[in-house]
Amino acid sequence: MSSSLPQQYQDLKSSFERRPCDLQRCGQLLDSLKLSLAEAGLLIPQGHHDLGDLTVARDILEIGAFWSIRSQDVPSFERYYAQLQTYYNDYATVLPPSSRRSPVIGLNLIRLLTQNRIADFHTELESLPPKELVGDDPFIKHPVNLERWLMEGSYSKVWNAREEAPAEEYKFFVDSLMGTIRNEIATCEESAYDSLPLKDAATLLFFPNRSDLLNFAQQRGWQIELTAEIIIFSRSVEEKAEIPKRKLIASSLTYARELEQIV
Repeated sequence: MSSSLPQQYQDLKSSFERRPCDLQRCGQLLDSLKLSLAEAGLLIPQGHHDLGDLTVARDILEIGAFWSIRSQDVPSFERYYAQLQTYYNDYATVLPPSSRRSPVIGLNLIRLLTQNRIADFHTELESLPPKELVGDDPFIKHPVNLERWLMEGSYSKVWNAREEAPAEEYKFFVDSLMGTIRNEIATCEESAYDSLPLKDAATLLFFPNRSDLLNFAQQRGWQIELTAEIIIFSRSVEEKAEIPKRKLIASSLTYARELEQIV
């Protein structure tokens, strides 16, 4: 391993643990450290390596995974998670336990939920040791609960889960999940209502303040009547067109008579 790596590793830990976290410095150090890990064959290790080097390499990749979420870079998180799989699976029995393992796995589970990859979510769950699934590990339990509430349509529980997140990084994915839920609810509102009071729309869409609701409404192209305190849902010409009931009935009767003559 490079002689400069131990010092860079300590610099990374200091920058990562600083409050607030020095994201820019962490990113620079991670780029340099990953190059050193690749040169030492530790980015995706194979065979025998010094246990100390493996532990440091795993810690660097885990910090990289958390840094990715704090930087709101999901593709980067996916790469770090993929690189960590060798450490979590192939070297699990020889390395000391990592306190960041469960949080990283939990973050990946929530990522799969936000991407609507439910099958992959359950595949990941099935790959975990049974004791982790039946235990009270909050980092695993949180995404499992989220998935159940989503399937039940208990969106209020998903919203409240943000404040119950076991790590700050989890809130990023819960916010993303709520964005998807809001759009689904908004689509239903557009189909079910011509208009809604601002207060009711805010409640249905889980907006705690008025300004966020108004910004969302503008993005959806809704009309806002501030005087009347209502939102008017815009619909396309096709949606507004009335169904020609009489023509449909007449056509159906004609079809029925013709069918009767054939029989």
